[in-house]
Amino acid sequence: MPSLKDLRNRIASVKATQKITKAMQMVAAAKLRRAQEAAEAARPYSERMGSVLANITQAVGGGGDAPALMTGTGRDDVHLLVVCTAERGLCGGFNSQIARHARDHIRRLLADGKQVKIICVGKKGFDILRRDYASMIIERVDLREVKTLGFVNADAIARKVIHLFNEGAFDVCTLFYSQFKSVISQIPTAQQIIPAASASSAQPESADGASAVYEYEPEPGEILSDLIPRNIAVQIFRALLENAAGEMGAKMSAMDNATRNAGEMINKLSITYNRQRQAQITKELIEIISGAEAL
Repeated sequence: MPSLKDLRNRIASVKATQKITKAMQMVAAAKLRRAQEAAEAARPYSERMGSVLANITQAVGGGGDAPALMTGTGRDDVHLLVVCTAERGLCGGFNSQIARHARDHIRRLLADGKQVKIICVGKKGFDILRRDYASMIIERVDLREVKTLGFVNADAIARKVIHLFNEGAFDVCTLFYSQFKSVISQIPTAQQIIPAASASSAQPESADGASAVYEYEPEPGEILSDLIPRNIAVQIFRALLENAAGEMGAKMSAMDNATRNAGEMINKLSITYNRQRQAQITKELIEIISGAEAL
């Protein structure tokens, strides 16, 4: 059984940890509001661009004017996975859920005889995936020094992906990230960005909800050659913003649980300390009384 001094030191240590987790919870809560606003602000633009892209894709109809980023290479042999996770931990199962979703996808591709290449955006995803798939990781993007995510960060990643595609390094590219729903709910998501999803069932609508008809100038094929690379960057930017909000939400929830657990541990240790101290006092009183009766 630990001594009273050991119990006091343990209680002091847990109290110090509780202060740290409480402070981290408050910091995550403050950052969450800004990250959530940024993620929610990016969604309408991303979704509208996808709608416009689908409309132009239908106008082109996969003809000769369509760029390769939309039509693909015509093969399905080599897959590139862009796995976006956080740079830091202490956010519960946020990173492991994304990595698990990507790992399941990799296993399915390998079972079908496909070749897989991986770009890791974020340290935690890299640390998890390199245990089993280190030979497949071709690049790691480090964003630890970035204080505020901007479109320039996503555009740099998109340029690397497009450069690899132009070199014939892969046929299909899939983006993995976690879609933010609430503080306690983040949904691991896989989105194909190359070749661009046609979304043929989606009908563009005007402001009043009626079907809209667009005329394009210059030709649709020429617009697509500029729009699709930008759409890839936009989708990656949205994924980074969704991840940032999800990370703060998961960290807030994890630190709240850690603070509660520390409080429960302090209560249990305090009860053990008081009982042991009372037992020691009782023992000393018995010894004093016994000595007095012996005299």
